[in-house]
Parts: sequence; C-alpha cells; structure tokens
Amino acid sequence: MKALGRWIGLLALTAVCLQIFFIGRIALMAAVDPQSTAFERSEAWRIATNKGRLPWSQTWVPYEQLPDNLKRAVLASEDDGFATHNGVDWDSLEKAWAKNSKAEQRAEKKGSTKPPKVVGGSTITQQLAKNLFLSGERTLFRKAQEFVLTMALEGLLSKRRILEIYLNSVEWGEGVFGAEAAALHYFRKPAAKLTAYEAARLVVMLPRPKFFEKTPGSPYLSSRAEVIAGRIADARLP
Repeated sequence: MKALGRWIGLLALTAVCLQIFFIGRIALMAAVDPQSTAFERSEAWRIATNKGRLPWSQTWVPYEQLPDNLKRAVLASEDDGFATHNGVDWDSLEKAWAKNSKAEQRAEKKGSTKPPKVVGGSTITQQLAKNLFLSGERTLFRKAQEFVLTMALEGLLSKRRILEIYLNSVEWGEGVFGAEAAALHYFRKPAAKLTAYEAARLVVMLPRPKFFEKTPGSPYLSSRAEVIAGRIADARLP
C-alpha cells in the first residue's frame, strides 16, 4: 500500500509540474512569439519522415498588421462569440454534442461501419491550446488538459494576443502555417492585401486545409466563402 501511495503521489506531482510548465510557457507568450507549436513539430516530423524533405513556409505578422478582413472572417466562420466568451462556447459545444449523437444513432440504425462525421464545437482558444501543446488523439484526458490550457490562455493572454498567435500558427496546407504563408501560397500576395472574399476562402479551408489544398475547385469552398464574406462586416473584433 505504501508503494502504491508513493506511485500515486509521484504521478500527482508530475501532473502538477506539467501544468506549471504549461502555464509558464503561456505566460511567456504574452511577450515572446512562440517559435513553433506541438502540431507544427509533429507535422514537420511526419513530412520529413515520409518525403525525406521538409517544405516549410511560415512568417510571423504582428496583430496590427494582420488584415481586419481575415480577423473578421475567421471569427465569422470559426468562433463568432470569441470576443465575449471565456474560452469555451458552451452553447456551440452542446449543439455539436447533439449533432454527433444523432449522427451516431443514424449510423447504428443503418448498420454502417463507417464512422460518422464528427462536428466540432471548439473555440479558437481551444484550437490554439490543442495546437500549441497537445497531440491529435481524442481521449478524455486530452480533452481535460485542453480545457485547463484554454482557461490558462484566456487568463494570461489578451483576446488580441490569442487571435494573433492563432492566425500565425494555424495550418493552411502541407507545411503551410500562418496567414502570411497561406496568402503567399494561394494568392501570391501578402496577407495585408487580401480581399474580403480571399480572406473568407482561406478561412473556409481551416477545418480541412490539406483536402482543400488538393481540391481548389471545390464548389463548397467557393459557395461557403461567399457566405462568410457576407458576414465579415458583422464580426466583432476583440
């Protein structure tokens, strides 16, 4: 029993130290731009392992120089309550949970072996927490850690800083990270010169960037971009 108690104590201490490490990293980000994210590093390893080379494109752009069109587009598409929520949009999460449950029930009734499409309810802050520190696995522990990191990001960084880091590190294709790299890759122009439609088109790619990179003529991509472009003016910036 004593040995078991020591192991439990050691695990608890390790967990506490890990949280302190994460919180320290986040606090540092208030003043220092992160050099890379956990997701970027895993992608770099995957690309280098599979292809023997590392095509990589990323350029940091300060918040003030990021175009408002792109900021508003990502909020309109990904997280329209970003300016006001505390990191978790409980209404969106509940709706996503309900949609996923119904999809699973329909799949079971049809006897389908193909897993149903999962609808996400994550905010921009939650997406950033996952990309910065976590793996892509879907487990209860990882989701709990994501929640802790989300609260730390919201507590230690401003909304503007969270959005700045997100737009400079989110994936936009194979080895393409951040708004500047995406604008140059897809439109051959800096992000500052993107039109409202171009910004919306980039944002619509975000849930499946590698897929849309290979299918640029997707009718969905074009039609959805038009919808988001029409919502840009109503998006509230932090």
